[in-house]
Amino acid sequence: QVQLVESGGGLVQAGGSLKLSCAASGIIFDMNEMAWYRQAPGKQRELVAIIFRGGDTDYADSVKGRFTISRDKAKNTMYLEMNSLKPEDTGVYTCNAEFLISGVGSTWNGWGQGTQVTVSS
Repeated sequence: QVQLVESGGGLVQAGGSLKLSCAASGIIFDMNEMAWYRQAPGKQRELVAIIFRGGDTDYADSVKGRFTISRDKAKNTMYLEMNSLKPEDTGVYTCNAEFLISGVGSTWNGWGQGTQVTVSS
């Protein structure tokens, strides 16, 4: 089985930066999509950033120009670099990923446990 473990969350002042990591372990043949979601208190979970198999990326309008998603395929790890953080960026950030787990096209899709990001004003 594949497991995803996030790290890097914490408390930061507005205008500060944090870098989140999502490390995958298990039998992985290749990465498909990997994405970061966040859920603020009382709100629905929203897609923050996604990186596709070919390396293309997309972002929520609210984070464009401030957040950067990247990956290290050799380490099966995805990152989210967050700059110019705002109080409205506060929430639980969770990674989602789909991997090829066999040579015949079997896939696995799952979620990490989440990491808290709190931005104080």
